[in-house]
Amino acid sequence: MSSTLSSIDSIISAFAEHGYICSEKIATAVFLANALEKPILIEGPPGVGKTELANTMALITEQELIRLQCYEGLDEAKALYEWKYGKQLLYTQILKEKLGDLLEGTQGLDGAMDRLHSFSDVFYSERFIEPRPLLKALTSSDGAVLLIDEIDKADQEFESLLLEVLGHYQTSIPELGTIKAEVAPRVFLTSNNTRDLSDALKRRCLHLYIPYPDERLEQKIIASRLPEIDPDLNRQLVGFVHGLRSLDLKKAPAISETIDWARSLVLLKANQLDRQLVRDTLNVLLKFEHDIEAATEKLGDLLKPSVSGTSRAVN
Repeated sequence: MSSTLSSIDSIISAFAEHGYICSEKIATAVFLANALEKPILIEGPPGVGKTELANTMALITEQELIRLQCYEGLDEAKALYEWKYGKQLLYTQILKEKLGDLLEGTQGLDGAMDRLHSFSDVFYSERFIEPRPLLKALTSSDGAVLLIDEIDKADQEFESLLLEVLGHYQTSIPELGTIKAEVAPRVFLTSNNTRDLSDALKRRCLHLYIPYPDERLEQKIIASRLPEIDPDLNRQLVGFVHGLRSLDLKKAPAISETIDWARSLVLLKANQLDRQLVRDTLNVLLKFEHDIEAATEKLGDLLKPSVSGTSRAVN
């Protein structure tokens, strides 16, 4: 086990060095998944750092990140492998041209068939296979971080394809047999909970639910990405965002949008929030006009009286 993944504290430190501030719960899940060689199924609302967890793991372990983006209709040919039909056809043409040389000296049909069977069957062999993300992860000699992103967007039938891969880090290809990983990949599956996943899939994974962070943790995240931000402004903007998330919005602001808003406020040289500043920059946090209008109506409740004064200075 890598020394950076040998304890919960070392995982927290290693992730923090790469800008990912994780809770003890997240670090514990990463530690156990690494020690047990189990996939992690990460569920939670969009924008809480599910995908970024896998990205950061790849940086920490210095392994290749292999990403499979799920969508409706995803099948074996796009996820696991497909045959290089063009090269197979070319091989067939070459074989046809060389067939006379290969069969020279044979007697009758039986002799010709015996001669052909003496040659290896390369038509369906590894040289003619095009590996897709799942097979690439299994056959990586140095191991890999496999991110199966938004598994809930794929069809339920696709989950059946994953069961062998996630359960034993292997896959069966009829023409080649069973291909098993020499180095087990570190697997992360993410879900935005748009549909229920099968029990069979969940049994093969450790489950991790990442909610929106509490205010203290989100302040740490902002400070790690923007060390120059004023601590008081950091506290105010995170409190405001948490107030927004309590509203009935079509899309609540994600952590990434909180970071973008914090960067915007720093660029505007703000040191505290005020009504006009918030009105002018709400579009950074909220992506739907209906949500912006709803938040604008609640500004008096969302902004604390102590931060309602003028505070901007823009060059």
